[in-house]
Amino acid sequence: MIAEKILGNLSESTTSVEVDTVELDWFEAEKKRIRKTTAGGRDIGIAIDENLKDGDIIYLDDKLCVAVKLTSCPLIKINVHTMQEMGRLCFEIGNRHLSLKISDDNVLIPHDEPTEKHLKNLGFECENIIGRFDDFIVCKAHGHSHSHSHEHGEHHHHEHSH
Repeated sequence: MIAEKILGNLSESTTSVEVDTVELDWFEAEKKRIRKTTAGGRDIGIAIDENLKDGDIIYLDDKLCVAVKLTSCPLIKINVHTMQEMGRLCFEIGNRHLSLKISDDNVLIPHDEPTEKHLKNLGFECENIIGRFDDFIVCKAHGHSHSHSHEHGEHHHHEHSH
């Protein structure tokens, strides 16, 4: 079976057919093409161009509904108390190209030991929790290059790229 669009969400609708789930890790929820097996053992190809959320219905017919179930994972919860602290924190996380979820008084990021140590060394209040990492802001790493060329006198030319 192939899922090509989101047909609703279990939180917003009721269905009288069998509900099967396909488990996704947080980083799989943003993949545009993925093949998985549902909890019921069904093979499913997912070709959806939007980030999937917990409960999203990706297949529905008169006998079966297949919905996304995001798995729980280790997270770092960083508590913040001021806008200045929030700005500093988001700057640090952005420099590491990490996806994050921002709330009024905390930020969640997927757990990784070096980042946790770095943030604690900077004085941030970090807590390890287990939870679903959904509705996050995707930070996509981007490459860039700088190149320039210049002359060094008569018949001498250099080009640099890095």
